Amino acid sequence: MVAAAKLRKAQEMAEKGRPYSNKMDMIIQNLSNAINDPSNAPKLLVGTGEDKSHLCVVMTADRGLCGGFNTNIVKLAKNYFNKILKESKNLKIITVGTKGLDQLKRDYGKYIIKKINFKDKKKLSFQDAESIGNEIVKLFKNKEFDKCVIFFNKFKNVMTQVPQTQQVIPAKKNEKPKEEQHSSYEFEPEEDEILEDLLPKNISTQIYKGFLENSASEQGSRMTAMDNATRNAGDLVEKLTINYNRSRQAAITKELIEIISGAESL
Repeated sequence: MVAAAKLRKAQEMAEKGRPYSNKMDMIIQNLSNAINDPSNAPKLLVGTGEDKSHLCVVMTADRGLCGGFNTNIVKLAKNYFNKILKESKNLKIITVGTKGLDQLKRDYGKYIIKKINFKDKKKLSFQDAESIGNEIVKLFKNKEFDKCVIFFNKFKNVMTQVPQTQQVIPAKKNEKPKEEQHSSYEFEPEEDEILEDLLPKNISTQIYKGFLENSASEQGSRMTAMDNATRNAGDLVEKLTINYNRSRQAAITKELIEIISGAESL
């Protein structure tokens, strides 16, 4: 019941956050398509030109009792890690949430460079996402990695949460739809100047979107898990009650047989 009450608000927040993050992504796509000289484009947009080192940000919950919510994210992340390591590339991990850290530290502990949790916070804000985004940008400027990917659960409905992988550095460039190829935009100031300011904000926005999606997914998964647990507990009580009654009846029947047998022998 508690998870159901929290789910309504979390779902509403997640649905409201999607248009903003999608629009931000669309603006960046329009700006990047308008750049004529890629050599002048910001590094956050085009990357370092290499693909040797990967930074993975795994976003999970700080609490359990929510079914396969955390496990599904970690499973997707592990598949990605194994692929990177098989290709002999460098792997660096930032964990956001204690449950993800607990599941990753045994096999991938040496690759974890930062552990972040928000146990003391009831609600995550954009400032929390911005602090993580700033840390990622700082590591990129220090040439610590070439590509950054975030992992989270996208809320679909109460029963379904879909683990997602999203690349944030370099910005994923989509091909322009044919119907939009005739459209042209004029920007003031220049496109690269706007992108220099917009790209770090986009990273924080995408992380915050992941927070919102995770929050709704966590409550939905917890509600389902607790409902199943309640139902299973009821079934278990019913089975144990039947077994107890059978054992009790068997003991009474045995005593009656012994009394009757003793009376007949006299």
